Amino acid sequence: MSDDIRIVLVEPSHPGNIGAAARAMKTMGLADLCLVRPGRFPDPEASVRATGADDVLERALLYDSLDRAVADRNLVMATTARSRRVDAGERDARAGAREAVRCPGRVALVFGRERTGLTNEELDRCHLTLTIPTDPGYSSLNLGAAVQVLCYEVMMARRELGPVPTPAGSVPGGEPARAADLAHFYDHLQEVLVETGFLDPRRPGQVMRRLRRLFGRARPSRREVQILRGFLSAVQGGRSRPRRAAGARADKDEV
Repeated sequence: MSDDIRIVLVEPSHPGNIGAAARAMKTMGLADLCLVRPGRFPDPEASVRATGADDVLERALLYDSLDRAVADRNLVMATTARSRRVDAGERDARAGAREAVRCPGRVALVFGRERTGLTNEELDRCHLTLTIPTDPGYSSLNLGAAVQVLCYEVMMARRELGPVPTPAGSVPGGEPARAADLAHFYDHLQEVLVETGFLDPRRPGQVMRRLRRLFGRARPSRREVQILRGFLSAVQGGRSRPRRAAGARADKDEV
């Protein structure tokens, strides 16, 4: 049973779907289930639908926000049935599962509400979006069935690719940034863009969404995010003190 890939259910309304998801996970070798504001949990119906996967339910983590649920993840992938105006790095389920297995860090696969899925704001918290190919005439999938498909694709990708050969701490550029690192960076970036007059604080959404997609595609390391935040802090400090003389260079220890 593996904990490197977390299944996150956002506001599941039916406890039966939580149990079905736990069963789907256990049959494919996954054990890390996380629930964000579930409608009813724990609940007897969840245990009935789990059919022997009660251990997955018992160790399920509960959070009050998606940000907290994925804070320690290095790669966050959202499942969605809807195409979006801003490119979110869309993959199909098979390609997404291969990318999750290759990731030298911790991964979250995020599933939205049964009726409405994930909001645009929640998708902003994710690096990539995943879709499950279906018949164009009827694309509705039950939450438990969607979890089953993704977990199956993860298992098959592991069989094909084997274990990831490089630990997270030794990848080129250092450990991949965690979702929490990026969340703090985006808050800092928006603050600076507003302060400099580049961003209208009344309408930050679309610009920030595109910037999130940009840095999501880049997949910066934790050290690179620290450098970017150091630059933002320098911009903020530079607005309140005289500029450096023309031609002067910043010392490498200032970043």
